[in-house]
Amino acid sequence: MSRTTRLSSSLLRAAAVTGIAALTLTACGSGSGSGSTSSGSGSIKVGLITKTDTNPFFVKMKEGAEKAAKENGAQLSTAAGKFDGDNAGQVTAIENMVAAGVKGILITPSDSKAIVPAIQKARAKGVLVIALDTPTEPESAVDALFATDNLKAGQLIGEYAKAAMKGKTAKIAALDLAPGVSVGVQRHNGFLKGFGATDKDVVCAQDTGGDQAKGQTAMENCLQKAPGINVVYTINEPAALGAYTALKAKGREKDVLIVSVDGGCTGTQAVKDGKIAATSQQYPLKMAAEGVKAVVTYAKDGKKASGYTDTGVTLVTDKAQDGVTSKDTAYGLENCWG
Repeated sequence: MSRTTRLSSSLLRAAAVTGIAALTLTACGSGSGSGSTSSGSGSIKVGLITKTDTNPFFVKMKEGAEKAAKENGAQLSTAAGKFDGDNAGQVTAIENMVAAGVKGILITPSDSKAIVPAIQKARAKGVLVIALDTPTEPESAVDALFATDNLKAGQLIGEYAKAAMKGKTAKIAALDLAPGVSVGVQRHNGFLKGFGATDKDVVCAQDTGGDQAKGQTAMENCLQKAPGINVVYTINEPAALGAYTALKAKGREKDVLIVSVDGGCTGTQAVKDGKIAATSQQYPLKMAAEGVKAVVTYAKDGKKASGYTDTGVTLVTDKAQDGVTSKDTAYGLENCWG
């Protein structure tokens, strides 16, 4: 709190402009997070807002943005929510970045719908907004989307799991993300499509928030509900490792097939170690780098990025199945993140 009760209008304007440097996002309640300014001293300002600053996926995304900003002479400001789902923190970050004069904002939305009004206000002021990894709802709320095809990522592991089961009756557990989050819905639906199943074929579904401890608890709950589970779909590799821990405690780790999405280094190593059968690898560094380049292009010549850019996905496994295209873990570890 300031020691004075009043600020001059000039100081208020200065605070708005310089606030982005610290970007502590000290909004009331849950709308808080953290941020910084780095990478380059150019006049083109680019903002990056991630769901959190602790998840290795977003750490790698930030690294990609920092490298691209340096290469293109841009100034990068970053911010993140305190937790996955901190929409209020992301709204505050958008407002601070717009006040600081960014030409573009790259964002991985924590809440694909709730963030839309803040994005619309930014775009109305001439700021280019690009979603990374997670689309907004509607997708047209942003200028462009650079992301993994999450439906395809899910479909790849669904096709793999179907082939690996070799005709055996599947009892499927789905360890999902959270209700209404588009990336989770797409991966879940993609898995079912690839497997040739529907939600009626899922004997247990639990939300994990993509967290390892919650993944373990979810798997424990599912084993109580349906002890005969033999296929586990997980939203990401931390949830998959949590599931593996729960299965191992029951002596079931060798007879249950676990498939996942992400392609982080820890998860890819888990595939190599046989804890996860297969994963769909995505590329966060590429998403961020391409996003920064798009903002710099917009700042220089007014050309806006638009539509969807697929940044790629690769099925990684050491137990290849006929009819399912994949790469081994040697490739996966060369291209992993985290």
